[in-house]
Amino acid sequence: MDAFYASVEQRDDPGLRGRPVIVGSPPTQRGVVCAASYEARKFGVRSAMPSATAGRLCPTGIFVRPHMDHYREESRHIMQIVAETGAVVEPMSIDEAYLDVSSVSQAEDIDASLLKAMPLARHVKQRILSERKLTATIGIAPNKLLAKIASDHKKPDGLTVISDREKVLFLRPLQVRVLYGVGKVTEQVLNQAGIGTIGDLQDYAGDLRALVGSFGPKLKRFAFGEDDRQLEIGDEIKSISNEETFLKDTDDRKVLRACLREQATDILQRLKHRQLGAHTVQVKVRYSDFTTLTRQISVEEPIAEAADIYRLGCFLLGRDKLVSRPLRLLGLGVSSLREPSGRQLPLL
Repeated sequence: MDAFYASVEQRDDPGLRGRPVIVGSPPTQRGVVCAASYEARKFGVRSAMPSATAGRLCPTGIFVRPHMDHYREESRHIMQIVAETGAVVEPMSIDEAYLDVSSVSQAEDIDASLLKAMPLARHVKQRILSERKLTATIGIAPNKLLAKIASDHKKPDGLTVISDREKVLFLRPLQVRVLYGVGKVTEQVLNQAGIGTIGDLQDYAGDLRALVGSFGPKLKRFAFGEDDRQLEIGDEIKSISNEETFLKDTDDRKVLRACLREQATDILQRLKHRQLGAHTVQVKVRYSDFTTLTRQISVEEPIAEAADIYRLGCFLLGRDKLVSRPLRLLGLGVSSLREPSGRQLPLL
């Protein structure tokens, strides 16, 4: 889906259409951006950015409080349209999914099969537009890696096919950051070695393991559009969390911040191990009388940095004044997991 949260708000309020909509707390309050319309993204506004920063970047931005229950209900309708295609579906988040359509678009070779899938893709886009008044962008390709790249290629309201025959040429001019698993640190390492585009990766004669370790051989395969990952339909991980029970109840901010930082770092390592990002961050507190509270916030773009997880955890504690008395336990977690986009979120 295209700028899903913001697009739902623009659909429901015609006065917001064509204007820079920022879903999140207003810039005058302590808060973060959950989503931004394409008009706001032109100013550099991104998910998980502090609202005050978004307000400075986009002075004409219109801030709208998020309506998560409404977005989830909208997602339910859209995913039902997707399910009715007869394809095998792997939901990735509230607004994105992989479809294996091989059973409904069989042909003599893979590229013919891709072309046969185009009417189905157009049908899905048209149903979403006519029934939900929202636009979707679809990528069609031989594997998950290329389908994801294709779906990001012509947003919004796009439809892109990457054929098996032309995949290597299609990838050559693209920046290395679009490849699955390439984040900020990996991109910097590659850039320092003179590798800026996927074409540079394809032409690189050295051993990539010297630059990116064991990821090297897989990265090389990705550069040529090769990916053997299958859709995950069953027991995929739903959430990752970490919590600490203190030896002595505490409301010491330094202690609590240090605890959150360690938890955020641990969670990020576990996300990286599974090559995932997260849409939702949750904090959990328990007081001396064993009263337990949880609070969470969701953002549209997947979080894949420890600093973002930590900052959102601090925001939740402060927003709801959860440290009003000493804590027995503090926990931090993430959910709504999916593959990261590779794009790094701006930091405060």
